[in-house]
Amino acid sequence: MTSSLTPEQRDRVEKKGFDRLFASLPGLLATCAVCCFLWGSAFPSIKIGYRLFGIPGDDVSSQMLFAGVRFIIAGVMVIIGMSAARKKPLVPRKRDVRSILLLALFQTVLQYVFFYRGLSQASGVTSSIVTASSNFIAILLSCLLFRTERLTARKILGCAAGFGGVALINIAGMGAGETLTLGGEGMILLAAVAGAMSTCLIGVLGKHHDPVMLSGWQFLAGGTVLAIAAAAAGGRFSPAEPLPALALIVYMGFISAMAYSLWSRLLAVNPVSRVTVFGFMNPMFGFLLSMVLLDEGSMVNPGVAALALALVCMGIIIVNIPVRRTHADSVPNR
Repeated sequence: MTSSLTPEQRDRVEKKGFDRLFASLPGLLATCAVCCFLWGSAFPSIKIGYRLFGIPGDDVSSQMLFAGVRFIIAGVMVIIGMSAARKKPLVPRKRDVRSILLLALFQTVLQYVFFYRGLSQASGVTSSIVTASSNFIAILLSCLLFRTERLTARKILGCAAGFGGVALINIAGMGAGETLTLGGEGMILLAAVAGAMSTCLIGVLGKHHDPVMLSGWQFLAGGTVLAIAAAAAGGRFSPAEPLPALALIVYMGFISAMAYSLWSRLLAVNPVSRVTVFGFMNPMFGFLLSMVLLDEGSMVNPGVAALALALVCMGIIIVNIPVRRTHADSVPNR
């Protein structure tokens, strides 16, 4: 009976139970759907947030300050929430600090510095396509750099299908005369690489550290760095509509806190390829929610949208379809 166990022993028992849930296909599908819905809602939420805080589209410093505050809130939510749930402070140990700072560097600081710098010169359409490549890059890095799994034809085909769906729905809405630039889409690509690195790192580090603890503290550390740098560069944070703006920034903090914490647990108990292929659903949810909340996307034919969604689903199925487990599908860390 668990009543006779110490708090630390109960934590280990509960963690094993959750790990089994997250490693199962139903648990993976349900958790990824929640994460992708939350991340998808961030697309229209950011646009609404800029309006509520009076941030112009070319004010990169204020946009980065907005992101920094959002991630500070996310970190505080994770730390306080998990401390209350576990009935003990979620405080990192000395051996956790290096991993927290490494994750904060790639997941929050580099990814969003490159992203906001590139977004100021790139179109939203091309940015969405380049950002979606992060899912494919993560699988390549996992297989070729971190060597935590093998690159197979099935994984490549699944990623190609998912990326094709994202590209299709974005190209369908692309305006005439749009071009790619090194300072625009080039920066977005660097952001995608940084995001892919963080995905692989949490998959590796989450096996030796508490992934939820890493999530909360890296958000707090990275968000603080972003906020200080943005404020020093002249960023402004003055909501034009205080109450709606406050509710919006708290919700955006919740998006990051909940989605990334769940995603971290998934990556800690599943191969990177099995999880990240679901990331192709983020732009799809973003597109659908933008249609509802912002009245966008009317330029995309419903048939094209349905085909794009079918391609994304096909990619997810190809990567996750049950196959006989062989040494070719996964290899131990080296």
